[in-house]
Amino acid sequence: VQLVESGGGLVQPGGSLRLSCAASGFTFSSYAMSWYRQSPGKERELVATISSDGGRTNYADSMKGRFTISRDNAENTVYLQMNTLKPEDTAVYYCLAVISTVVGVTVRWDHYWGQGTQVTVSS
Repeated sequence: VQLVESGGGLVQPGGSLRLSCAASGFTFSSYAMSWYRQSPGKERELVATISSDGGRTNYADSMKGRFTISRDNAENTVYLQMNTLKPEDTAVYYCLAVISTVVGVTVRWDHYWGQGTQVTVSS
């Protein structure tokens, strides 16, 4: 499993960025995907989740109305469109895939993270 984020950078407050996470090594269209972020000195927090078919999304309260998660199952890519960015959105953004593996009669769920992409919101 490989997850590669891109699209981060430096943006002014009120600006926009679109992050991408290219996935490989698993059946992308079968799994929900999530974006998380981590700021210095803080715990990693959930940003948004999208269902395997893209029909359902969930957002952290502070991102609702500003961020949009989407996916292209033909391209094995999940996106995060971030608008009206604030300095407090500065963080490393990660994508997450939780993949199931059948082990005997049980199912094991493994968490796979990308390397992260830095987003800095500053004037």
